[in-house]
Amino acid sequence: MTSRIPRDSRLRLVRPRPLAAAPSAVNQRRTRRPAPRPPEGTPAPAELARMARRGLADAARVAHWADRALGPGRDGTGSDGNGTLSDETAARAAEDLGLTAAQVRADWDTARLAGLVEVHGDSARPGWRLRAWDRDDSAVLRGWVALFDAWSLAVPEPADREPAAVAEVVSAMPQVLSFLQLSAGPVPVEQLLDLLEQRVTELRTERCEIPYGPQPEPVAEPEAADAPLAPLTPLLEWALRALACVGALTYGDGQATLTPLGSWAVWVKLEQICVAAQSPAGNIEVAAEEMLRGCAQLRPNAARAEYRAWLAARPVGSAVTELLGAARGDDALLRGLAFEALRVVGAPAEPDVRSVADEPTLRPYALLWLAEHDGIDPEDAHEVLTREEATWLWVDTAAAVADHGEAPMLVRHLESALQPTVPQLLDEVRAVGHPRTVQVLVALAAAHPDPALAKAVRRAAFQVHTGGN
Repeated sequence: MTSRIPRDSRLRLVRPRPLAAAPSAVNQRRTRRPAPRPPEGTPAPAELARMARRGLADAARVAHWADRALGPGRDGTGSDGNGTLSDETAARAAEDLGLTAAQVRADWDTARLAGLVEVHGDSARPGWRLRAWDRDDSAVLRGWVALFDAWSLAVPEPADREPAAVAEVVSAMPQVLSFLQLSAGPVPVEQLLDLLEQRVTELRTERCEIPYGPQPEPVAEPEAADAPLAPLTPLLEWALRALACVGALTYGDGQATLTPLGSWAVWVKLEQICVAAQSPAGNIEVAAEEMLRGCAQLRPNAARAEYRAWLAARPVGSAVTELLGAARGDDALLRGLAFEALRVVGAPAEPDVRSVADEPTLRPYALLWLAEHDGIDPEDAHEVLTREEATWLWVDTAAAVADHGEAPMLVRHLESALQPTVPQLLDEVRAVGHPRTVQVLVALAAAHPDPALAKAVRRAAFQVHTGGN
């Protein structure tokens, strides 16, 4: 016998939760993996940032001058496509700043290497790090690490050395720097030279290949690995001078010592290598979409470790572009996971995330990301969304759950809606025009145990499908 008692269709809501991305619905919560600690004795990040600001002060000064004097979009650089300052602009900057033209050019080159200015064709514009220079220590440190990575461009290489020999030394220097970091003090240059020679020999040995198939009789020539090394002293001196130029070490009296910034940067690089080598799911070399699919079934901590490993293996700019490309696809779960990965990227992703905030499909995700990046508590970040944006995100998250989750999870997702009653929720869901509205409503109706509520949801799905009221 069917009961005639009216059913209460009001949603029983818990405290409003952030309408986070699809993975939050699938995994229920996002936990943070504790960041690894640098070696004992490393200055605090704030102190490191002060050191980096001091080291890059001249470059920042020239970059700020260019921002003020040239203005965005104006042609203040040379026309060779390399972003080199024109003679006229260098002279103007020298006059305004009380420097020589050579000093201006040197500081401009440093600003480019540190990302304080970004070159686009034959013009340049302020980089995001310059915009965040006074308020964001992480932006300053990332700029200094970018300069550290480009140490071989800071000082011209010896003109009398073969490019191949220079390339070998550049490839071998990470091991030399690691030794300096482990030594935690002055190291004689002779000892560094011995290490450099060993590493270059190893690199030559690793390049030796055995060709497949019949080969002509070998000519009696020394193997590359056995060939005597050309004197590496001039190249080591060049490398040490270049690293000293960017502030990574001090060099003099036959000894070299890493600065606190240099020691910290070497640790950062070693940590990135370790993270990349410890990918739990083996997705380092695949495209962003495939990596995100591989992370869909991982728990939050494991997924974040996978994101870190994937990001450590590629340039930040191209990684962010790939992630946003995956977010534009049809799979709502990948959209949510892509923005979870962008949370791991942090500040370097801000300009790109801000640029997609006007795309309807990505706007709610981008606004939540930007709110959390600006320091708003994740529990309160959903307040930056309008009612329509929050409803659209609710439908998108429901689509991810319907495609990849289980029926009870979809029913629980109903509790995260802002609307106090089912009829009001259905009215607003129909109004936002999400392309997956029909499929979401059909899946919710099939999953919900309340026959009356399921019937109302099916009716709404039919009306959306037919365009009726």
